[in-house]
Amino acid sequence: MFYIKRNADGDIVTLSKEATSESSEQVSADDPQVLAFLANEPGAKANFLASDLAFVRVVEDLMEVLLDKGVISFTDLPRAAQNKVMQRKSLRAKNNINLIGEDGGII
Repeated sequence: MFYIKRNADGDIVTLSKEATSESSEQVSADDPQVLAFLANEPGAKANFLASDLAFVRVVEDLMEVLLDKGVISFTDLPRAAQNKVMQRKSLRAKNNINLIGEDGGII
């Protein structure tokens, strides 16, 4: 949940995790107006993109663990997902990119 302040047109102008004297209206984090407000903040698109890219790495690592442990089989994935996984593996191999952190663990 977030607390917001609106302008005269009803647009969100302030967003806060805690209620303040100016931001007292409560809205859910997935409210379309909240998402639009966040997307229009300076640097927000770059932050979301960076977050998405970092999260993709987490998902790739998670898939590798599940596959290695036999929890899921590659063929359990839909064909489109299989193709995307193979494309990512190919790109990483061509560009010599691995997902191992400085401590030797999975990122």
